[in-house]
Amino acid sequence: MSENANHNPTSGTASASTTKPPTPPKPQNPVFKMMGLPNFRLRLPSRNWMIFLSITGGFTAAITYDRRQKKRAQQKWADLVAHISKETLPIEQNRRKLTVFLSAPPGDGLRSAREYFIEYVKPVLVSAALDYEVIEGRKEGDVRAGLAEKIRERRRQAGEPSTVVQEPSKELIIAETRRRMGVTDEPGPLGDIVIGRHTWKEYIRGLHEGWLGPLDPPLPPPVLIESPSPISASEVPADISAAEISGEPDSSPISTPEEKPTEPEKEKEKEKPKGPTPAYISTVDYSSRNLPATIPATFEASLPVPFPHLLGFLNTPIRIYRYLTKRYLADAVGQQVAAAVLASASRPYYEGLTNSSDSDVGPSTESFTTETQSQQIYEQQTLLEHEEKEWHKSVRKAAEARKQQAEEDNAASVSDDIQATEKPGILKEEREWIDDVVIDPRIAARMSRYILAPEEEARAKRIDEGLEWVLGEGERPKKLPFWQRAWINYGYGEDPEVAKRKPILGNIDNEGE
Repeated sequence: MSENANHNPTSGTASASTTKPPTPPKPQNPVFKMMGLPNFRLRLPSRNWMIFLSITGGFTAAITYDRRQKKRAQQKWADLVAHISKETLPIEQNRRKLTVFLSAPPGDGLRSAREYFIEYVKPVLVSAALDYEVIEGRKEGDVRAGLAEKIRERRRQAGEPSTVVQEPSKELIIAETRRRMGVTDEPGPLGDIVIGRHTWKEYIRGLHEGWLGPLDPPLPPPVLIESPSPISASEVPADISAAEISGEPDSSPISTPEEKPTEPEKEKEKEKPKGPTPAYISTVDYSSRNLPATIPATFEASLPVPFPHLLGFLNTPIRIYRYLTKRYLADAVGQQVAAAVLASASRPYYEGLTNSSDSDVGPSTESFTTETQSQQIYEQQTLLEHEEKEWHKSVRKAAEARKQQAEEDNAASVSDDIQATEKPGILKEEREWIDDVVIDPRIAARMSRYILAPEEEARAKRIDEGLEWVLGEGERPKKLPFWQRAWINYGYGEDPEVAKRKPILGNIDNEGE
């Protein structure tokens, strides 16, 4: 014990002599101290902070990279068509106009479709300075009804007889005023841009209804009024006299009710339509209708644009992936819209003979009527068909129920060797999104699709590589550094490209002479 006691003081003294005193903290910068900032010490973050910063930093970097590449892809297609905006027009001509069809996707509102159009389609149209008309649909069938009515108005203006009195609208008044002033449209091909599979189905249905259907609305179905049945003696209550039954006047005094002051009648509000205008023609009547004399030999080319729209909490991983890869969608949509804007090449839609069971959505009762319609498959029927798998489950369940009811109705009619005179309730109402796309060969032969010419695609590739720019604009301007661009936008700097376009005037006032 004595040895340990003698040894401990010496070991403690040695350890105390070896340990160094803690280094004093580095003095704070006097400037920061005068500003009242605390004396921060740089150190590595903790494990939890490293995890948080890694996840948020990686996600932010992925978003930043995707948005930069998306902007670059859109700028490529915008530069490809920008030379159209530089072309001069006579003062008595209007710019070429395209028609854009969009409607609310299944299970969502119209706002998402508008945002999609503004984000992906509109930048290319604005770069080319083209005019466009938008036909919107808030509900199922609105686009179909709007397109069909537009075609019917065109047929009436062409001279086809109709009993419908066309009311003067704002568009007709403006068109008549322009005609009197000698204002014409720019010569060139027009076209239709259809966004989404659901809108494409309505577009095809409205195209057939407008050209094959009648100009006058169909008569409403007759309302059956039941005649009153005669009253038997056993059904007459005991407290009713025979005079009341026979209709003879009663001698008892009649009490006259007190006259109430008449209230002013309220104006009856017009009932708002619950849905779009019903179709003027059914799909089974396509083959029995004759083409009108005013139908053109070929329609203006159309362009179906994909509209991926996925809903649901369980689809969050797929939605996040699409949110981080918008650059691919912007590149694909920009290429298709540029093809419609340039209108340099088009091709007819393909057609072929395949089995109708390949379609994802089951056929309706109309598709069972003729064997040729169920076997003849056109490209218009299968375009953007993959989008139906991503529709809201309420629409897909309705499609399955409609398919099952159609199969049962068809099986019953075949077994009884009679045609059902009345459809079940689920099949009475037409559903453009659920029913199959029925194509008439005469209409399909007149349709064509815009495509991008190979030379234009090669020029777009050179624009992306920086070897070429807008036609007629010379060389691409040099990219300014960040500090110079910030000084121009937020300071007193001047853009060199703007300075080049300024006129250089001489000594106008003859000063110094």
